[in-house]
Amino acid sequence: MSDLFDLKVGYVTFKNPVAVASMAGVTDSDFFGNFPDAGLYFLGGYSLDEATMDASREMVRRGRKEFVSDDIFALIESELKKVSGKGVAIGINVRATSPEPFIRAAELAKKYGAILEINGHCRQEEMGAINAGEAMLKDRIALARLVSEVKKTGAVISLKMRSGIVDDVKLARILEKAGLDILHVDAMGVKGANLNVIKKLRDSTSLFIIGNNSITNYETAQAMYSAGADMISVARAAMANPKLIKGLVSYTGDQQKQTGWYNAPSHICRGGDLRGLTWCCPPIKECPVHGALARANLSPEKFARIKLKFGEGTKLEKGSTTCFGSMVWCCKFNKPCYLREDSMAENKLDYKEYTALKKKLSEEIIRNIDKEKVVT
Repeated sequence: MSDLFDLKVGYVTFKNPVAVASMAGVTDSDFFGNFPDAGLYFLGGYSLDEATMDASREMVRRGRKEFVSDDIFALIESELKKVSGKGVAIGINVRATSPEPFIRAAELAKKYGAILEINGHCRQEEMGAINAGEAMLKDRIALARLVSEVKKTGAVISLKMRSGIVDDVKLARILEKAGLDILHVDAMGVKGANLNVIKKLRDSTSLFIIGNNSITNYETAQAMYSAGADMISVARAAMANPKLIKGLVSYTGDQQKQTGWYNAPSHICRGGDLRGLTWCCPPIKECPVHGALARANLSPEKFARIKLKFGEGTKLEKGSTTCFGSMVWCCKFNKPCYLREDSMAENKLDYKEYTALKKKLSEEIIRNIDKEKVVT
């Protein structure tokens, strides 16, 4: 399955888009042995400096699990040595109160080909009191400066964050400019994951997005993918059911084999992100495509030109049995349509090739959208 997915961020390649998220006091090299099928495994979270380590010790005293060490960098390097080269991409999730420890950890991550993940997620009172963890999100300028400084190491940088604490889109945009590579989003909603958060971030940035929260089965995984996540991550559910990761990897692999686009967007009229414009009809009648184009600051005329131009010379150009005479206007592969299917047969086009062309068309549409101007 290693060549099934084309997933890479900087020097890190993922064999599949299923990750094990960090859980303090849990996700170490021993726990790693349960998940050889994962595409990404986060060690940590680790407290890097005196202030955060003292906070970790306080948390342990009240019954929480934490990684406590008198030489945390030696511990991290030892753990990296144990899990590196096992065919799974590795990240280290870390907390600190100043840039220097983050920089040192990033240098260590790069040495072992790992990701450095800034923990902007921990909401424990002890961490909040020292402006670590989730508290960091509330000063996006300072966080952007931190990302910029840490990025100078050349490491691949991720931020783990919880949605709804601040303006997620404004934060993501400024961090992307600062050099952030990956946004790992706990899309916490009132009941389960808030998929609209993932959709807005997908529309507004080009960051690699890891979607997290309430992924417990194939349906919830697919919903996160369809909202725009490049990768999904699982934490407590993986601890409760270690077989879940293997099952999600198998499911996602089957989707990729069958369609070539495991995280294909939903139709716009079904709430899809802007990538879903690839499935839309011509904007000639009242329908949700107009709202999507308005959000994208893309005129109906330009949208039509993009689609028709892309179709020229491809198997999407013609569709004698279709509604509008061209398959660039046809819908998603999972929606039955005998008109589309007759043209596919006529053009000798199978579902996987059809989807590959629609994915390329989606990428062309997105290239013509200024994500800084997308209205969220």
